[in-house]
Amino acid sequence: MAAHLHGWDDTIVALATPPGIGAIGVIRVSGKQSFPILNSLFPSKDLSQQASHTLHVGFLKQNGQILDEVVLALFKGPKSYTGEDVIEISCHGSPFVQEQVIAAITALGARVAKPGEFTQRAFLNGKLDLAQAESVADLIAANTEASRRTALNNMRGGFSSDLSHLREQLIRFSALIELELDFSQEDVEFADRTQLQHLMTELDGSVNRLLQSFKLGNVIRNGVQVAIIGKPNAGKSTLLNVLLNEDRAIVSDIAGTTRDTIEEVINIHGVLFRLIDTAGIREHTSDTIEQIGVEKSLEKMHAADLVLYLFDINQTDPSAIRDIQQQLEAKQIQYLLVANKADSASPAQVQALLSIPGMLFISAKNNTGIDTLKQALEQKAISGDLQAEATIVTNARHFDALQKLSQSLQDVQSGLQDRVPGDLLALDIRQCLHYLGLITGEITNEDQLDFIFSKFCIGK
Repeated sequence: MAAHLHGWDDTIVALATPPGIGAIGVIRVSGKQSFPILNSLFPSKDLSQQASHTLHVGFLKQNGQILDEVVLALFKGPKSYTGEDVIEISCHGSPFVQEQVIAAITALGARVAKPGEFTQRAFLNGKLDLAQAESVADLIAANTEASRRTALNNMRGGFSSDLSHLREQLIRFSALIELELDFSQEDVEFADRTQLQHLMTELDGSVNRLLQSFKLGNVIRNGVQVAIIGKPNAGKSTLLNVLLNEDRAIVSDIAGTTRDTIEEVINIHGVLFRLIDTAGIREHTSDTIEQIGVEKSLEKMHAADLVLYLFDINQTDPSAIRDIQQQLEAKQIQYLLVANKADSASPAQVQALLSIPGMLFISAKNNTGIDTLKQALEQKAISGDLQAEATIVTNARHFDALQKLSQSLQDVQSGLQDRVPGDLLALDIRQCLHYLGLITGEITNEDQLDFIFSKFCIGK
């Protein structure tokens, strides 16, 4: 896709490294005036005569005054990130020096880039499709191994490859049906309806697998909200501290010590778990502040992706736990039942709880059973799917378009079953292609692009 939107033929500049003091800073320049502008500031050689993908050391000068000694990396279009002429300037990491260099470049006709504008130009110049471009932002924001791997797979075209396969097959059948319409007088049939029905079933299955992966994609991108719920003094704060390996929550033998919710994040095998330690839930309390904490606990429980219900094995009747289990299941809340202080329980107490499926036994105080608990958290969150190499959808925009694509595929299937005319089938198939194009960027507009790329950092 060639650059075609208004205002995309100028030259842009931005700091590509984080602002602040550091060893070096990298300033990126892209556009047709990149080489003329830098030639004016780099008098030691004619940069336009140098080979692409080479490095050059020298002084940047403005009006005879040295700005800095730099290293210039030259990338001549179209073999560059944006598809345009690009020069990356590695200068010293002084914010003042960086500002002076950028000011000198803008004084010669460049403008400061908008957020994500370099990647937006890469998209407009056909270097990336829109799904790949969005994964660049995901990769920059990745904070776990799982999110890094998923974003990298999508940036390298894993998701786009899946969509391309769907698109090619739809286009092939669409062309055959359109050909039938051209020969409507002869009443010929070029497209095998049975084969098209099989294709629709296959494509619908592929789209549904992508839609199902969005749940896992949300886990990878945003983490899992885990509310630690239980009665006062069940050991919730002690468990939080053990999971975090630090004394984050106040621990005491006084019931109701935790008056508010405490939130922390842990990383278990590449997945973020946002642990919420809540005030103990009890039906009646005369303490107004504690009552507010209890109400917040109930709110957190309903908002969480997973509830970890913790109880003192020595002070809880098994029938009460079965009641809790039924309540959680009735509300369709994902949960783990965790018996704390199991090291001090009698064999009879443990045996009475073993009949409850999935029961976990720990001692938060003595740090026993914690690894098993972590494994259970991970299993609940990802169901073992994280190691699969299949494409994982993490973007809500993509999910919305895939939902509409799925409905359109079902419309085509219904049309085939009802033997609707070819012109109506062609319309439904074009609708499918439209939703695929929304994801990859074949169907787009300037406002949509501005919204998507405005979420990027400046300089990328």
